[in-house]
Amino acid sequence: MAITATIFTSCSSEPYKDAESASVDDPQQQFMQNLRALCGNAYAGQMVSKDAADADMAEAAMVMHVRECSEDALRIPFHVGDDRSRTWVISETENGLRLKHDHRHEDGSKDAVTWYGGDTASQGTATRQKFPVDTESIALFKKQGLDQSVTNVWAVEVTDKLFAYELSRENRNFRVEFDITDPVTAPPPPWGSEAEE
Repeated sequence: MAITATIFTSCSSEPYKDAESASVDDPQQQFMQNLRALCGNAYAGQMVSKDAADADMAEAAMVMHVRECSEDALRIPFHVGDDRSRTWVISETENGLRLKHDHRHEDGSKDAVTWYGGDTASQGTATRQKFPVDTESIALFKKQGLDQSVTNVWAVEVTDKLFAYELSRENRNFRVEFDITDPVTAPPPPWGSEAEE
């Protein structure tokens, strides 16, 4: 019975209708349902944070594409101008949700800093989940001389109006927001996607 109920809610045409009540029972399942409602669509966005470190990206055209949706994971390429190197991967685990970053070079090969991220440490809400850096990523950052990243916390939000991706740590804040009320033409595939198929 429980499986049938899960399948039914996943296919609901009104993903936000029960978001508030569902957040009390299983906010992470509702969060994933809200994300899956975007499957196949692409959306334009912009940086809303003001860190000087991101000045080069601030004026770039940004598009996110909920490109691949499987039973337990979503792959969301994040395009910045002509740069198609980044894909966010949000998946379900036995203990919660996981966010990983798949970074590729234009030839499809993996970047030295790739597949980093973290798992949720709390239930979060139906519209916002936080992902503190995991031990595997801390080791990777230290190996690559990125000690400033060992306290990273990422967050993803999805409401009826926007999708947001966020990175924060001491003296660092990066946030981009996408208008999901107005889909745009899907961008080309992310770099390395052929290698995954």
